[in-house]
Amino acid sequence: MADDPRTVSLTVWVGPWDADDPDANFKSDVALYAHVDPMSTISRRAGALDIPEGAVVRYVLAKWASAGSGGLLELGPSMVHRLWAPVEAAEEEDTDAARLEAYEQLRQMLSWLRLPLGEGDDTGY
Repeated sequence: MADDPRTVSLTVWVGPWDADDPDANFKSDVALYAHVDPMSTISRRAGALDIPEGAVVRYVLAKWASAGSGGLLELGPSMVHRLWAPVEAAEEEDTDAARLEAYEQLRQMLSWLRLPLGEGDDTGY
């Protein structure tokens, strides 16, 4: 694997963003975590493992960035579409009753998917 010479500055960002911004929740999280210095944890972990800090940062970023893809691979694309269908239908109907019905459908599907993760399993959840 070739070296990737990119560098990134760890920038503190706390906004602003518009109240109707569709990405407001994510931006709010970015602003919240701006007050945390991740490098103290990275430095301790890298030192304890005797590997470069950049390798740990790359690992953390790659793992976080691929977490959604990993979840998709575990669930499978057809299940993701099945989970999205009630939400899409409720938004088309645009009523509280439709949203409650979608919630109930999602709750049932997630309950079924969660079955192996119930009490007494050894997954740690």
